Amino acid sequence: MAIITLTSDFGLKDPYVAVLKGGIYSELENATIVDISHLVSPFNIHEGAYILKTSYKKFPKGSIHIIGIDDEQTPEQKHIVAAYDGHYFIGADNGILSLIAPAENFEQVIAISLPDKDLCATDVFVKAACHIARGGRLELLGRQVGGVKEVKDLTPILNAKEDLITGNVIYIDNYGNVITNITKNWFDLIRKGRNFEISVRNYKFSKIYNRYSESINFTIPKETRDEDGKRLALFNELGYLELAIYKSNLQTVGGASSLLGLRYRDTVFINFK
Repeated sequence: MAIITLTSDFGLKDPYVAVLKGGIYSELENATIVDISHLVSPFNIHEGAYILKTSYKKFPKGSIHIIGIDDEQTPEQKHIVAAYDGHYFIGADNGILSLIAPAENFEQVIAISLPDKDLCATDVFVKAACHIARGGRLELLGRQVGGVKEVKDLTPILNAKEDLITGNVIYIDNYGNVITNITKNWFDLIRKGRNFEISVRNYKFSKIYNRYSESINFTIPKETRDEDGKRLALFNELGYLELAIYKSNLQTVGGASSLLGLRYRDTVFINFK
């Protein structure tokens, strides 16, 4: 049976996640449910898209992904199920799917229309997910529509001289690591072997590491290493430029977001020389 994943802004204090899971188990007693995250900032589809885009590919083809972020149906926002890359995505047509993949790449998009018009979003998503998990056809859930709603994402800008990239912070993780919208592929294409300097506020980075620990010199005794507060840049698993603090902890030593004073949408520059 297909895996059903859950990504939402429901939080962990309230009963909303339990209601969602209980609905699935009531329909499919032996369902396999995986929580991706329920701590997405309220209504933040950009944050939710980054989390889901990073994780969905790790699940087997045929997996079903319920997205409970800004999920209320309105006259401007219908409930949909969309097929892409061998996966199924269920949620509100609020633009989040266009942040996960180009809108034109979705193979099938169905506006969900169930007999009971008074169902809340959670119930609609549960019934759609369980229908697909049983092997049901998407067309039986509603009518085919032209595609998913598109919203503009933050995109990096290259100046006319091609010696300056201006990017933005698009996500801050649990460690306070700052993820930007500058990808490794684009960086390599623009760089052309030149030296570079990454600038954020009053901080500079002139080296990009392959992993966090590469920034530490393990050949010298631990007590004499300069580890605490070590700032570093690297490209993360998804290929995005990340600014981090080695072994950061937002509750104690702080993270890149707090120590560098960076927030969502803040600007990051890369100068090539």
